[in-house]
Amino acid sequence: MKMQNQTLQKYISEIIGTYILVFIGTASVATALYIGVLVGIFQVAILWGIGLAIAIFATAPHSGAHLNPAITIALYILRKNSMDFFEMLGYIGSQFLGAILAGLSVLIIFGPFINRFESLNSIVRGEKGSELTASAFGEYFPNPDVLPHETGADLVTSFHALGIEAFGTAILAFVIFMSLDPKSILHKTNGLAPIIIGLTLTLLISLFGSITQAGWNPARDFGPRLVAFFAGWEKIAIPGPNNGFWIYIIGPIIGAPIGGLLYDKLLKISDKK
Repeated sequence: MKMQNQTLQKYISEIIGTYILVFIGTASVATALYIGVLVGIFQVAILWGIGLAIAIFATAPHSGAHLNPAITIALYILRKNSMDFFEMLGYIGSQFLGAILAGLSVLIIFGPFINRFESLNSIVRGEKGSELTASAFGEYFPNPDVLPHETGADLVTSFHALGIEAFGTAILAFVIFMSLDPKSILHKTNGLAPIIIGLTLTLLISLFGSITQAGWNPARDFGPRLVAFFAGWEKIAIPGPNNGFWIYIIGPIIGAPIGGLLYDKLLKISDKK
């Protein structure tokens, strides 16, 4: 019974942590897009980073603060004793649930502003061009707030976007695995790891947000995207203008184990003398 309660606490922790991360992040995008208070990618990126740091501080003692199915899968593959298969599925399900709840919260809070923005810009939800308003929920390539799909579609192919999502997630996973290494400076500096991981996310969004919106997290993308689908964006949300929603799921799942493996093989200090 005690073990069941501990497992349940881990799942609740992942729901709460993923909610914190995705709500703060998507709300920052919504504030920038629909209201225009935040200007430029960096202002949005730093809020994503702060959200991740807060979520890690809140949940790391309880669940390890995965907050990302790609990271959970990487840990399952590379840290075989960290969890069993069914616990991995429980983590992933919890993360998606937290992300869906965050997307619902953003829809409820910003609903009137979305309607006003669509009206002012003659955007019909669910039709061509509405990927701009949907981009506060799911992600698109190229970023429709930077380049409209009509003019930018040829600049970013599906393969290009997939590579960027895998590459960025690999970098994020590399830093996360560094923080988990008991012999790394990052692990030894008490309380610094969540901040460094958050700053890494900020950096990656600042660099790649204009191209793919910088997902790095299947739950972060698909949870709110599912909310957008049922809120009227339909085919614009799933499968998306480029039929590319899968890129934000598969790319991170490819990239995270690669990043973790690179850290393990290149920098991790062996326990063997």
